[in-house]
Parts: sequence; structure tokens; C-alpha cells
Amino acid sequence: MKTNDINHVAIIMDGNGRWAEQRNLPRFSGHKKGLDVIPEVVEELINNKIKYVTLFAFSTENNFRPEEEKENLLNLLEFALNKVAKEIQKNKIKLSFIGDIEYLPKHLLKKIKNVTRNDEVKYDAELIIAWNYGGRQEIINVVNKLIKQNINHIDETHFEKLLYTSEIPNPDLIIRTGGQQRISNFMLWQSAYSEMYFTTKLWPDFNKKDVIKALKDFKKRNRNYGKTN
Repeated sequence: MKTNDINHVAIIMDGNGRWAEQRNLPRFSGHKKGLDVIPEVVEELINNKIKYVTLFAFSTENNFRPEEEKENLLNLLEFALNKVAKEIQKNKIKLSFIGDIEYLPKHLLKKIKNVTRNDEVKYDAELIIAWNYGGRQEIINVVNKLIKQNINHIDETHFEKLLYTSEIPNPDLIIRTGGQQRISNFMLWQSAYSEMYFTTKLWPDFNKKDVIKALKDFKKRNRNYGKTN
């Protein structure tokens, strides 16, 4: 692979709550505005030949947020499924989820199943939503599977086949908005050699110009995967 090849971009969409607080609005307004940003950003990435886009929408740690905020986020998820699912399928974008989503209400699980079914369609790109996702929990889940299978020796290839992301490549670039410079338990295994791009832009203010800026920054980097040139 060339050092500047890029197939998968993952985004930690941070800053929705702060965006709302800066405007004396309820936090939900920030999450709603953040949802509105997604189509433009995803479209720009796909226009730049990115085949896989992962959005970190809800972490396992987000479960400790106030009940009202969590309920609002679930309502936004349902709204998004109703609004954009058909649109992205029409544009030949496959929608999939990673994370532990079995706790979701049955009607939401049914919607997700309907919009992520594996039809005999040739997709041009894939949009992956990380919901109730945590990197540590994902690794623990794999270990528990191995214990149940009574396997006492394993290599990386076998391990990766048991991850949520077994059917998608590891992210080449991880973008985090909102000014924080950490990965917050996101894709711990998969990000071993991902390039990181941090911006102070809050997610609701992120746009296609910022996408282009991040991709240009990535192209300047030399990815040698620990080897010498």
C-alpha cells in the first residue's frame, strides 16, 4: 500500500454539548445540529473516494449520562434512521452498525435490521455507525468468545475475525473534533497505525472544507508502520 492511500476514515464527533452551551441552548440542540452536519461530511468523504466512513455516535461511557439526554439521543437515532436510511441506500451507500445494540428498544432494532440488511446490491461505500461502542469492551468480548471456544493460542488474524470490524479495514485516518486530543476508548485495536487528526472545531461547525483540510494533512504524512524508509 502506498503511504498516502486512504480507504477508511473514522470520526469522533465531539463538541455537540459545548456548541449548545456556548449559545445558551439545551444540549439536545447541539446533538440535533450535529446530526445535520453528517450528510455533508459523509458526502465529501465519499466524493474523495473514501470507501468506509465510521462515525462514533454513542460510546459505552455515554450510558452514564443523564437519562433525559440518553433518551434524546435515542430519539435522534430513530429520526436519523427514518430520514436518511432510504436516501443513502438510493445513493448506493451501505449502512451498518458496530457495538452492543441489543439493549435498544425492539422497534429500533427492527428499523436497524431493515436498513442494514444485506441485499444483493453493489455498494459504492459503507457508512458505519458506532453505537454503544467501547474499544475495551470489544476486546473483552473477543477474549470471552475464545474462552468459550476453549482456545489457548491465537494469532492477530484470528483475533481480528472476532472483532465488530471483521469485515471492514482498519481506519487509515481518525478525525476528532472539539479540541480534545485523545481517542476515548475508540477502536483501540484497529487504530494501532491510524493517523490522528485533531481540530478545535466543534462537531456542529465541522464542514466539507474541514474534511478537505484533514485529507490534505493526511496526504503529507509518511506511513512506514514502524519500518525504516
